[in-house]
Amino acid sequence: MRKLIAIAAAGLLALPAHATGLDIEIAGEANGTVHVDLFEDVAPEHVKQITQLAASGAYDGVYFHRVIDQFMAQTGDVEFARTEGGDMRRAGMGGSELPDLKAEFSDRPFERGVVGMARSQDPNSANSQFFIMFGPSPQLNGQYTVVGEVTEGMDVVDRIKRGEGQNGAVIGEPDRMVKVTVTE
Repeated sequence: MRKLIAIAAAGLLALPAHATGLDIEIAGEANGTVHVDLFEDVAPEHVKQITQLAASGAYDGVYFHRVIDQFMAQTGDVEFARTEGGDMRRAGMGGSELPDLKAEFSDRPFERGVVGMARSQDPNSANSQFFIMFGPSPQLNGQYTVVGEVTEGMDVVDRIKRGEGQNGAVIGEPDRMVKVTVTE
């Protein structure tokens, strides 16, 4: 799977430099489309990477594997959190064949609807995973890269199936991104 994603992404280097957003079709407990405006002026390398992954189809069929009520919904593990060929026991540990990204921290606050890039303890480890905020979380400000914000469909985000426990692991069938389309 990683080789397929790498090959598809490599062929997409000619993407328009100014993709303006993503349409994310979600299915499960939440059903509908979410539109995200991307901030290429704030995080150009992160936006480039997620639009490459989206255009290649890498995000299609990927679960929301970590969902914490009143905090955020995380998705984008294109390696393990897949409806086909994934391994949900390892969801949240994977990424794409594309390189990890250097942090692009900004003064944009983590408010309701903001989309940020997930990473490990290393600030320069974001790859494919991202999260959508249910509410403000000022403790993330300046610690994670902001890549965009939901401008339509926050009601759909609010209906994403919640996880359990401190880690927010989703039990049973998680909601998923059916199709992610780059918009201009």
